[in-house]
Amino acid sequence: TPKMLTRKIKLWDINAHITCRLCNGYLIDATTVTECLHTFCRSCLVKYLEENNTCPTCRIVIHQSHPLQYIGHDRTMQDIVYKLVPGLQEAEMKKQREFYHKLGMEVPGDIKGETCSTKQHLDSHRNGETKPDENSNKETSEEKQEEDNDYHRSDEQVSICLECNSSKLRGLKRKWIRCSAQATVLHLKKFIAKKLNLSSFNELDILCNEEILGKDHTLKFVVVTRWRFKKAPLLLHYRPKMDLL
Repeated sequence: TPKMLTRKIKLWDINAHITCRLCNGYLIDATTVTECLHTFCRSCLVKYLEENNTCPTCRIVIHQSHPLQYIGHDRTMQDIVYKLVPGLQEAEMKKQREFYHKLGMEVPGDIKGETCSTKQHLDSHRNGETKPDENSNKETSEEKQEEDNDYHRSDEQVSICLECNSSKLRGLKRKWIRCSAQATVLHLKKFIAKKLNLSSFNELDILCNEEILGKDHTLKFVVVTRWRFKKAPLLLHYRPKMDLL
């Protein structure tokens, strides 16, 4: 029977796998070190790597001079944490809204629009509480909502200026673009390579403040760590890839 196949596990038993070693709290904006796959809160890890170049857990050297280029957002882990910990996502989004209001800034679209719908969706499916008929009705209403709302318009956006700083490559005809804050540096590389008819996007380096950006960095991460308190647009430069020893 279904009851015999169900095994309840206490949250306490898995806390070690979904908490940040640096702050001892549940993972928020989970970020994984690509070298050893240990995961931390993004803000905790970025602050730690300002003065260190090793993993806080295993002490392996991430990179001698640019460790921030070898970390990446772990969306799967963050989804797991939000599903397992009741009320965590809602509480975190509330803190973010209060933070933006305190600074007198407009709340980004992803915080305003996604919190309620995502939280309700996770709660309704947790532990199989939703009945089949309710599921079908909810799916119908969600499909209707998707038709009424443009997801990309409600998503947080980043304005970018892409400048070429090498005589070996030509500049873009349209260097001003606007895209999702969740887009990565890799997406920009593919975009530039396509526009310049390059054989491979791996031939490019993208820099911010003369620092090479890691391909897995999201644009939101770049803005927060390298363009904070500066006016839009985010200025990025591209050039042929340089092999560093």
